Amino acid sequence: MKIAVFPGDGIGPEVTRQALRVLEALDLPGLTLFEGDVGGIAYRRHGHPLPAETLEMARAADAVLFGAVGDPACDGLERHLRPEQAILGLRAQLGLFANLRPATTFAGLETMSALRPEVAAAIDLLIVRELNGDVYFGDKGTRTLDDGQRQGWDMMAYAEGEVRRIAHIAFRAAQGRRGRLVSVDKANVLETSQLWRDVVNAVAADYPDVTLEHMYVDNAAMQLVREPGRFDVIVTGNLFGDILSDQASMCVGSIGLLASASLGERATDFGTFGLYEPIHGSAPDIAGQGRANPMATILSAAMMLRHSFGREADAARIESAVARALADGVRGGDLGGEAGTAAIGDAVLERL
Repeated sequence: MKIAVFPGDGIGPEVTRQALRVLEALDLPGLTLFEGDVGGIAYRRHGHPLPAETLEMARAADAVLFGAVGDPACDGLERHLRPEQAILGLRAQLGLFANLRPATTFAGLETMSALRPEVAAAIDLLIVRELNGDVYFGDKGTRTLDDGQRQGWDMMAYAEGEVRRIAHIAFRAAQGRRGRLVSVDKANVLETSQLWRDVVNAVAADYPDVTLEHMYVDNAAMQLVREPGRFDVIVTGNLFGDILSDQASMCVGSIGLLASASLGERATDFGTFGLYEPIHGSAPDIAGQGRANPMATILSAAMMLRHSFGREADAARIESAVARALADGVRGGDLGGEAGTAAIGDAVLERL
């Protein structure tokens, strides 16, 4: 069981360290960990946010555990050298096109949501976000108009095959949950979204046991606040998925609680190769202070055991330990508490 660990920037090393403590406590057979540089730290050490040796390390592993990238000191670099290009490059180079982002309100945290407690308590959804297309990977640039003004432009595009493969992932996920799928687009104004909707409708014929609903992204954002409990699985493109999953994190109380799995089609000896990371950023304002909440990274490690190593019992054990720690009042600053990063890790380990 080979895991490539890429802590990255900011709070990335701090939260990743706690997830590794949890993995090591499970005494998994044949567990091998090796660490590489990504993001701003990789740029300073190697001259690029995703060095060739880091990419090769990922390819040689069965899974990747990722911390966070982002460093304000690198904001002035050319775009291809900025820390964020590391995660985009890993997704593209490793064929990781499907991002799974579960959002569930933990018992006892209903009052931490910006929503009414009875509304927040009903949240149990999964966002399936396409990762390899859309404006993030389309052609982009700046140009000068005839009147001398600068204009920035980004191309949004999806091919049928890209939509079809993420739709199959989402329909299968819905089959394993409550059998409801909402496809989010903006088909009333975007040709890209109209193609998205057409392809999703075609794929739906293969899943008669799943109820499909289409929703414009602006309405979906509203419904996530108004009635989040209506959602089971949401499938959407890269840009909309990025925004909606962050919104969902605040509906359940904190972005420090949301894990994610990025999957492709590569099979390993144990399961499906994937990259696992918390959805929060590098939080440079609190980096090095021991205040970051590592629970999202710990929960990402649980997703890794489930999807890449087929160890459902161990994954459930981690998730239960996190839930019990929260129910017992173990809270970081993001949840109005005072527990530090290491203390939260200790609390999870005690309940493992």
